[in-house]
Amino acid sequence: MGNKVAIVTGSSKGIGKAIALAFAKSKEYSAVVINSRKVEEAQEVSKEVNKLGCNSTAIEADVSKESDCIKLIEETVKYFGRIDVLVNNAGIQEDLPLTEINLEEWYKIIGVDLTGPFICSREAVKHMKTQHNPEGGCIINISSVHQAIPKPHYVPYATSKAGIEMMTKTMALELAKDNIRANIVAPGAIDTDMNAELRKNKAELQGVLKRIPLGRVASADEVANVVEFLASDKASYVTGASYFVDGGMTLYPSFGVTPEHETAELNSSGT
Repeated sequence: MGNKVAIVTGSSKGIGKAIALAFAKSKEYSAVVINSRKVEEAQEVSKEVNKLGCNSTAIEADVSKESDCIKLIEETVKYFGRIDVLVNNAGIQEDLPLTEINLEEWYKIIGVDLTGPFICSREAVKHMKTQHNPEGGCIINISSVHQAIPKPHYVPYATSKAGIEMMTKTMALELAKDNIRANIVAPGAIDTDMNAELRKNKAELQGVLKRIPLGRVASADEVANVVEFLASDKASYVTGASYFVDGGMTLYPSFGVTPEHETAELNSSGT
């Protein structure tokens, strides 16, 4: 059993839960903190982590609130004495045309998806710097292919993910002297509750699959595998990087152009 302590925000389900369980199974961790706005759901995942032989506790916190982010970090230190890995996974999105997005909706999404990772990282780094750990610390921000690919009807979400990219790179540069690494994992189409529509709507699923060279939707575990690697000593020389877990989706330029459109344009141009 290792001695690392990790926090995974938004880890009561989906990708966050898969990451927490991957950490627990890796045997590098002495404790994994589960976070959610719904503490009962977080407690269930915490029990699963404990069954794998890893210590765990559930901490209720809304990462869009500064006081909750501070509480999440402080309680982790209180329970386990340190923080080695922070995974900023919590995220929300909503399908809204640009002209229907009010300021409250904008701030709600930006608050969870961008401000929360900033505050949690700021507070975690304060402890990572004082732990005098030769292995340093590690921050992993869960972004999206939409840090690079525009997504109509999701302006606040795509904006927050683009912001995450530059925030992570800037933190990586600033914190390198402290041996604190900061990286991004950017998933594409993943089979989670956030993408529940893909389970229900076969036409929409087929439209998405046409943009994925590997031709399938991924599991949350496939994202967790990459996060586990980046958090491990095997990635000790990796910082400021974005790892796309997308089946090649980012090889297409935008969600406004489909492979069929591109083929038709090429054929009509005679190339």
